[in-house]
This record gives sequence, structure tokens and C-alpha cells, in this order.
Amino acid sequence: MVVAAPGFLRPQQVAPLTPDDDATIAAICPGLGERVTAEGRTDSVLWGPYVEMQTGWATDPEVRFAGSSGGVLSAILQYLLAADHVDAVIQTTASPDLAIGNATVVSADPAAVLFAAGSRYAPSAPLAHLTAMVAEGKRFAFVGKPCDAAALRALCGRDRKVAAAFPVILSFFCAGVPSHAGGKAVLAALGTDLDQTERFRFRGNGWPGRAVALLKDGTERSMSYHDSWGKILTNYIQHRCKICADGSGMAADIVCADAWESDDAGYPLFEEAPGSSLIVARTVLGAALIAATEAHGHIETAAFDVSQLAAMQPGQRWRRGVVLSRLAALRLLRRPVPRYDGLHLWAAARQNSLSQNLKNFLGMLRRILRPSR
Repeated sequence: MVVAAPGFLRPQQVAPLTPDDDATIAAICPGLGERVTAEGRTDSVLWGPYVEMQTGWATDPEVRFAGSSGGVLSAILQYLLAADHVDAVIQTTASPDLAIGNATVVSADPAAVLFAAGSRYAPSAPLAHLTAMVAEGKRFAFVGKPCDAAALRALCGRDRKVAAAFPVILSFFCAGVPSHAGGKAVLAALGTDLDQTERFRFRGNGWPGRAVALLKDGTERSMSYHDSWGKILTNYIQHRCKICADGSGMAADIVCADAWESDDAGYPLFEEAPGSSLIVARTVLGAALIAATEAHGHIETAAFDVSQLAAMQPGQRWRRGVVLSRLAALRLLRRPVPRYDGLHLWAAARQNSLSQNLKNFLGMLRRILRPSR
């Protein structure tokens, strides 16, 4: 994977591909599409198959504070290591070489998991060294974007060695990947740049946590999550993310997200508060691991009414509904269209108004005919 303008990771072919290579890519690449089957689970039009949903938070105050949304994902990872369910965790953390960039790390102890806590709104490629990981003969818990989880799950179905190496797959709700240009824009809004910045945190250390730049002179500059994500980074999301039908990690065993509190009008509040996670068990294994994590004191959970999720995550609900209209515009222009099977795109679109769907159809047409970036 190499960085290409304006700061996205792209695959670089370094050797010829065999017909078998091509067939494997066609079968597992989430960029080409995704297949989802309920297999006896509750199958939500908007949220996909799941076994159960609840809210919760890490019982360790340090983990809860460091995590972007209650620290549950980090707490589960720490439990998996402590209970010897896995030997190590594959996760994403800040790059040591680029303040706004990401790096894939192998965490073998709870302290390392905590160090990597916090959302990173920048390109990442946690599966780039998968072959080497499998060759180690260890059991890994994998944490990645929904598309990463989908690719790994599909490959596990084709390769027993990969399945044995990755017995647990975890993910999180994702609204798309901004480019490095987005990170630079946040720094510019803070009155700084990469040359002056030692470290940068997109979120965490509170809920939702502030975007914080630590400058090389020792000073800090920060802005709210609402301003950094809502007003800047969302403008730098790549095209492929805008036509993604799975922002909620349907292929994972466990998925976590922000359990936002809402105002009287149902709009999420972004005021700083003790973190709270939405916890989705996608599989029976995921449900069992969540229960075990709580039984061993790493997390505390509370019952959750799934009918409230659309209000809690309005951005995800809206994104699911507009995908079909955007794909229709691409098809009209004879552009590549991902294949989605079992993701209820028609039913999701019907939850939007006709004007919303038409607006997104026309918006995609304009974006393709007159690209802005």
C-alpha cells in the first residue's frame, strides 16, 4: 500500500497476478462488493444481522477515558489477551513518522492496547502484512474498519490458515476515511502545520474528546469533535466510502460505536461526558465474549432499545438510505458499481424521502461529471 494524492492509501502491484490471485481478489475485495447472510440472526434493514445489542463502558476509568466512546472495544481486547483467547491484537495507532497518519501495530499486552486507544480518522491498512501475520502461527484478534473486517472474513472462508490465525474479528461504526489532506486542514484550522506538530490525536481522552495537536514547542492546540469531524474531515472522505453500504461492521464478531445522547429533537449531543459505547454482538461468539468480558469485570453493560439506534446514529441511518440512489447514478454513467447482496438497499432507501434520494442521485451525477478533488 502506498500513499497517493491527496493522501489516500492505494494498492501498488509489484508482481504479476495469477488467475488464482485474480479469483481470490474478486471473491474477497470489499471494494467490489459484499455479501451478507442472516443465518438465523435478527436482520435489521439498517444495521444488518446481529445477535444482541447493548450499551456499556469500560470499568477501568483510564480505559474509559482514553477510548473514543467508553473504551469498551479496548476493554474487550484487554480481556481477550488476559484470558488467553488470543496471543496478540492487530490494531491501528498513530504513526510515529506522520502526526496525522496511522500505523498498524501488534499489541501483546493490555498496556499496548491502551496506548493505541482512540479513533484515527485517516487512511489505514491493517491487513497489508497479513501473510506475515499468518506465518507467525499465532492467534490474533483483529480490529479494523468494516471493509477490513469484510475482507478478512471473506478470506477466512477461503483459507483455513487465515481463519485459524484470526479467531476474533472486531470493528466499529465508520462514516468514511478522510485523506491526509483532511488532517492537514484540521491542523491549519488550529493555526499550525505538520512541520510544527509533534503528535496529533483525533479523539479520545474524554467523550467525544477533542482533536489535539501537540506542537514541537510543547504547547497544545485543540478543537471540538463537532468542529474537527463535523465541519472539516467529512469534506475529505474518499469517493468509495460514499457508496459503501456497510458502515456498521456486518462481517465482524463484535462492533462498537458511540452511544450518543440526544436532545429533545433527537439530534446527538456532543458535549463532553463519561464515555458510553454501543456494543453490537454480530455472532454467537461475539455475544459470548462480551458476556465473558463483563463477567470478569472489564466492562459494565446496560440494556438497549434497538429502535433508538437510528436517532443515536443519524449519520449512519442516512448513509444507508442514500446508497442505492448513488449507485443508480453510477450505473447510469456506466461507472463501476459494487455488488451488494443481502444488505437490503431497496428497503433502506424507502426509509428516506423521495426528495432525499433524488438529491443524492443528482449529487452523485454532478460529482462524477464535475469532480472537485
